[in-house]
Amino acid sequence: MLNDDARYRILKRLQENPDINQRQLAEELGVSLGKINFCLRALIDKGLIKAKNFSKSDNKRGYLYILTPEGLETKAFLTRRFLQRKLAEYDVLKAEIEEIKKEIELGQLADNVQN
Repeated sequence: MLNDDARYRILKRLQENPDINQRQLAEELGVSLGKINFCLRALIDKGLIKAKNFSKSDNKRGYLYILTPEGLETKAFLTRRFLQRKLAEYDVLKAEIEEIKKEIELGQLADNVQN
């Protein structure tokens, strides 16, 4: 089953480079070739991408992955959700950093008082 992050990353990469091969895509995303193959088939089955053979390619197994209109809409939706999640993570990290800074400052103040 594809999660939103995987769908987003694959659709984003395919939109940037439609003639990327599965092996390159797997390497760039840090997943197995089998998983990429499974994911691409699922995206094709859902109608989010189309795979077309290169007709003039020496590599007859090469494909061009094209986002469908539904794929573009889905990518836009996933992009918004991805950004919302990352901004929420950023806010949590920022708050943690501020908390740690305060702890360090208090610790240094306590050290100064003891000396």
